[in-house]
Amino acid sequence: MQKSEKKVPLEEAMEQVRTVGVRLALMHLAYARTLVEEHGMEKGRDLIVKAMMAYGKLVGERNQAGRQDLPWYGFHDKYVYKDKTYVDTRETSGDDFDHAFFRVYGCILAKTFLEYDEPELGALYCYVDPAKSMAANPECKLIHTACEVCGDGYCAFETLPTTQEERADFKNQDPKWRHNDSILLRKVKDEG
Repeated sequence: MQKSEKKVPLEEAMEQVRTVGVRLALMHLAYARTLVEEHGMEKGRDLIVKAMMAYGKLVGERNQAGRQDLPWYGFHDKYVYKDKTYVDTRETSGDDFDHAFFRVYGCILAKTFLEYDEPELGALYCYVDPAKSMAANPECKLIHTACEVCGDGYCAFETLPTTQEERADFKNQDPKWRHNDSILLRKVKDEG
């Protein structure tokens, strides 16, 4: 290490990641509000879902190329995998990783969406998860079994096979694709 290089304490690095996470959440809220204001709730939601499918495809393509998805730490307060708690997601991964045993607490995006009292528009962001998984492998989807922004207190996931209709809707960027994640859809129905 060169003398001019500075080490940053983990908590400080995590705070910087949270700052960027807040900005990402605010950007999502800004464009989501604009789409809803310009096009009405139903059409606005459809456009947001289409945007999240396109965003998820970009993320999924990067994942397929071996690029890192989310920051290893700071984006969430903690991760629980098989009843062990972690701050750094690198400690939870492995070849036998099973999303059914993974819980995420304290998502900075969820916190921001709730701070701005926008759980419905915020929950639409979460469609990035099934979209990125389907972009990487159209035969399966990573869906939510719990969602912090929807009021569950944490996020939990399950990997399921996709239907031919879901694959076609995703390929065609048809907004009815949003029905593939019932937890997120529940929030939209509750609020809409």
